[in-house]
Amino acid sequence: MKNILLPTDFSDNAWNAIFTALKLYANVQCKFLILHAYEPKAMNMLGQKYQQRLGVIYDSLAQNSVQELDKILSYLNQNHNNQNHSFETISRSDTLEGSVKELVKIKDIDLVVMGTQGATGAKEIFMGSNTVKVLKQLKNISILVVPNDFNFQKLKTLVFPTDYTRKYEKFELFPMLELAELWNTAIQVIYVAVEFILTDDQKTNLKILEERLGAYTYTLHDINFDDNIAQSVERYVNETKADLLTMVRYRHSFWERIIEEPIIKKIAFHSMVPVLFLPGQS
Repeated sequence: MKNILLPTDFSDNAWNAIFTALKLYANVQCKFLILHAYEPKAMNMLGQKYQQRLGVIYDSLAQNSVQELDKILSYLNQNHNNQNHSFETISRSDTLEGSVKELVKIKDIDLVVMGTQGATGAKEIFMGSNTVKVLKQLKNISILVVPNDFNFQKLKTLVFPTDYTRKYEKFELFPMLELAELWNTAIQVIYVAVEFILTDDQKTNLKILEERLGAYTYTLHDINFDDNIAQSVERYVNETKADLLTMVRYRHSFWERIIEEPIIKKIAFHSMVPVLFLPGQS
């Protein structure tokens, strides 16, 4: 049984992320936990008078959260006829990243799926306050970011960028390889660089990566560096019409910039396909 966490703010993009997850794992036994985190607990920092006023607001937020989650649950139970899937709703008065971080531990979550644009319609606000924070705080869990208006049909090809500067452990690649097996997907490994001469360490890591991918259909590609990494990756994904972009988050390398907020924003905002951020080493 796979446990998948689906944060929602009840926006169209959040619904789209839910539908993408349901289709992507249609043939897998899954429990989907639909989370709405509506407000941080700020009342403790205020005086009693203000707490009473805010208490009314919080009660209203809590009631609305439960009602909207009930609507989602009712819709899915009535319209999503897949015996592999079950659903649970969770309403929390907390920050999104705090709620996700706690639930990942206590609910044994395997994957978090979320959108890039919230109910406000302002990508920068939503990404800055939600998705980026989740990505930065939860390094050891897989997170799938689904772009607005993306219509998932079939996973035929996925792109995996690397610079071969480290050895990938099996657990890091498992979420990608699981999807590749489920959908019989072709994996396109891309190396973005100015020069394509590998060091001995890079050659060793490439050999290990090929061993990890040995049971799957994969190809290796050298990609010329554009103005920045995100643009180079984006161009390749668009030109090849790939269905999914995957990347491991880890520090102290050429790809370290990938996990920084501006690069995440560029990739998530501009990517026409979902981005699967794989877990990295602690």
